Amino acid sequence: MGIVDRFRGFLSREKAAPALVPVSTPRMGTGWFPLVTEPYAGAWQQGVTGERAENVTGYSTVYACLSRIAKDIGKLPFTLRELDANGLWRETTNPAYSPVLRRPNHYQTAAQFRESWILSKLQHGNAYILKRRDLRGVVDGLFILDPTKVKALVSDTGDVFYELSVDNLNHLSENGRIIVPAREMIHDREVTLYHPLIGVPPLLAAYWPAVKNQRINRTGAEFFGNHAQPGGVLTAPAGMSEPDALKLQQFWQQNYTGSNAGKIAVIGADLKYQGFANNAADSQLVEQLKYSDEQICHAFGVPPYKIGIGHLPTGLKVGDVSQVYYQDALQARIESMEDCLDHGLGLGDAIGVELNLEPLLRMDAQQQAEIEGALVKNGIKAPNEARRRFGLKPLEGGDSVYLQMQNFSLQALARRDQSADPFGTGTGKDAGPLLTRGQANYIQKVMEGRDPKMRARFNNTTQRWETLAGSGEWNPASWRWTQEHEARWAA
Repeated sequence: MGIVDRFRGFLSREKAAPALVPVSTPRMGTGWFPLVTEPYAGAWQQGVTGERAENVTGYSTVYACLSRIAKDIGKLPFTLRELDANGLWRETTNPAYSPVLRRPNHYQTAAQFRESWILSKLQHGNAYILKRRDLRGVVDGLFILDPTKVKALVSDTGDVFYELSVDNLNHLSENGRIIVPAREMIHDREVTLYHPLIGVPPLLAAYWPAVKNQRINRTGAEFFGNHAQPGGVLTAPAGMSEPDALKLQQFWQQNYTGSNAGKIAVIGADLKYQGFANNAADSQLVEQLKYSDEQICHAFGVPPYKIGIGHLPTGLKVGDVSQVYYQDALQARIESMEDCLDHGLGLGDAIGVELNLEPLLRMDAQQQAEIEGALVKNGIKAPNEARRRFGLKPLEGGDSVYLQMQNFSLQALARRDQSADPFGTGTGKDAGPLLTRGQANYIQKVMEGRDPKMRARFNNTTQRWETLAGSGEWNPASWRWTQEHEARWAA
């Protein structure tokens, strides 16, 4: 069953068709995607039009911000995670949800799907995703719609619907409008400044800075198209008639401008050519371009140095750059996508969709080795878990967490504290007096004399005797200073 067939007659099946009112889209100044864009009154009669939003995306800084954010989120794969018995989120697979996350539709890969989702939000403020269900009612297809062909509707009871126009790519070929309930749509949006259902794109905030820089670049292109020669005037001391002036102007333009610029002109009658003073330094073009580019970056939340504007701040490490960029430009959009998918796919509290951030925050091999080594050394990770991060196969015995022998478990420390002499000072129950250095040396000789192979030592920190085991470890001994030892030592 097609998408159109499933929604055909939806409203007719209701007891009473709700009155649907379209949500008004606010317009600021010339509005967003205005029908008529004029830089000044009467410009369209002269063939002069303003910059439309779709043309602004061709400006290099706007394009860099759009492509950088979309591609960086696009390369983060979907992962399905499930809450285990320990309260930890573990990666898992599910036959009902994993297939649609791997291939959302018939014409996009998962990475392309994420890119289109984000680009729709950045340019239009809203991303509309239509669901397709199988016979089980499980979502088996997700289709990103053209946001200019979708309209949000609200009924008199407060229910939300969406009006869809023709979109052959997404199997919406029905003539006229199609009304879809909100439960069959995923609607992700940017900041909702005016209405909860209408997101405002960052491209709106970057529009005028981009237009200004485009006009500066266009003027520069025309200037250098004239061989970097500014315009000027021809003056005659005695003046001239209007027909002679027009004839001279036409002659000069044909022979000494454009591709003929630089040719030698021979003029008489005290005619003088005076060029207009116009250069980049006078108009501060470089500063204007840089300032507008920074404004565009601010609108998208992208650090300017991330797209080649300016220099990396002093003292900022490579890892810090990625972290700042993630927090300012990506994190909120990633979290929003995850929440929309959790709700749209009907996932419960114990299962959810996450984007794997490892491709974005991936460290260099040396830094990663240092961090993984520290995690293994401190008993946070098992060796095989660290090896897996480097694509290495597991080793036998590497699934256990290791610590040095002087580190004791909390259970062992608790048992020690419950003993008669917790710290082995020799002053507890059934313990003799604290040993002196001479007494300690005497006991060592006695112990080693009974067993020539035995090695003993007195640990001044714990005030306990230790014997050397065959494994090479020093273990606490049960020796105590008794009256017998006192008598022999005194003798």
